[in-house]
Amino acid sequence: MLTIAGSDPSGGAGIQADLKTATALGVYGAAALTALTVQNTRGVFGIHPVPAAFVAEQVRAVLDDLDVSVVKIGMLGTVEIVLAVADVLHAADVPVVLDPVMVATSGDTLVGEDVVDTIRTTLLPLAAVVTPNVPEAAVLTGTAPATDPHGLAAAGRALRAAGAAAALVKGGHLEGPESIDVLVDAEGACTYRAPRIDSPNTHGTGCTLASAIASGLALGLPLREAVGEAKDYLTGALRSGAEHSVGRGHGPVDHLWRSRG
Repeated sequence: MLTIAGSDPSGGAGIQADLKTATALGVYGAAALTALTVQNTRGVFGIHPVPAAFVAEQVRAVLDDLDVSVVKIGMLGTVEIVLAVADVLHAADVPVVLDPVMVATSGDTLVGEDVVDTIRTTLLPLAAVVTPNVPEAAVLTGTAPATDPHGLAAAGRALRAAGAAAALVKGGHLEGPESIDVLVDAEGACTYRAPRIDSPNTHGTGCTLASAIASGLALGLPLREAVGEAKDYLTGALRSGAEHSVGRGHGPVDHLWRSRG
């Protein structure tokens, strides 16, 4: 699995979460960095984008040498980086898991409308699956945020109409005792349910889920099975992570929970 994303020096999200997830699930992880960040469990305090041409060179170098089975995309940040990544991947016959990092937990938009438009037009058509949360799905589709599973499915259908082969719209922002995600693919809608875990340690959940899906695809699982396995892995990581204390803010999920038996 090749992940294309930003670096989190606190180790809970971004490239670090992607590589931990891949390793925990038995997949070799490679990484191309799109940005250096200043962040910890309490917030993001600075972002330093990598030059777009250098991002493309990283991706091209890995694809030219390693037997990459799947590409996972996280934070890109600028129009130039989006275009550079899309240009390289257009020439590569590799499935793409697109995690559109656009909206912070606080609800603040992390990227400009120009970046959103560029992701919509250049990367959505390359995606084997796109994995937005509710606010990100609303930004990508230009519709009101979903408020129930029917809304998640509607957003997924809109994302497929925009070019993605499949869309997993995550319902973590919804209310209720269950965490409900809906995958919309060529066969229709498939709902995944898990108990909602009461934990302050949710840093990196989106990165972890997308990387777990990518890892499943790298291992040869069909998409629906890969999503189900990834959902189970993340639920366990959230449950185990609730028992640990890393940092003074919202700590990370426990990527290594399975190794502890």
